[in-house]
Amino acid sequence: MKSILRPALVLFALLTVLTGFIYPLAVTGVARIAFPHEAAGSLVMRDGKPVGSSLIGQAFSDPKYFWSRPSATGPMPNNGTASGGSNLAPSNPALLDAVKGRVEALRAADPGNTAPVPQDLVTTSASGLDPHISPAAAMYQAGRVARLRGLEVSAVQTLIAHNTEGRTFGIFGEPRVNVLALNLALDQLK
Repeated sequence: MKSILRPALVLFALLTVLTGFIYPLAVTGVARIAFPHEAAGSLVMRDGKPVGSSLIGQAFSDPKYFWSRPSATGPMPNNGTASGGSNLAPSNPALLDAVKGRVEALRAADPGNTAPVPQDLVTTSASGLDPHISPAAAMYQAGRVARLRGLEVSAVQTLIAHNTEGRTFGIFGEPRVNVLALNLALDQLK
């Protein structure tokens, strides 16, 4: 018994130190050297204070701001500790009701806008934390934001174009707009 127990405990202690301490410290060290901004949480600063992260969506409810993609996290939207999608199938009545409600809310906020509502404004992402919307979703909201801020629609559309990120390495993903960055840039417009 002793001949089996001792090697097992030594191996357990060794693997605990290796995988529980040495490996995480090594990975963190490499990340801080190779990707210092990302390893620090990708914090977005304004006047020396953090206002959010470029990797986690934020809920904007004021109609003078661009709205982000709906969040499926609970108990509050964009809860980083509860990442996960709604897992509702397209045929699920709860999903259909949620989408209908979101479309109605968008139409009520901008009654003159008769354009089709982009899908990413009414459906949640797989993580429930997506900080981005499509350029089409941003353009859909441009008229409302411009009207409520007393700006020209063309100025808001130019701002959207300047805040549109291309495909990663030119081939991965789709063009996207970070809602936090766009709203911060919007606050800078005079």
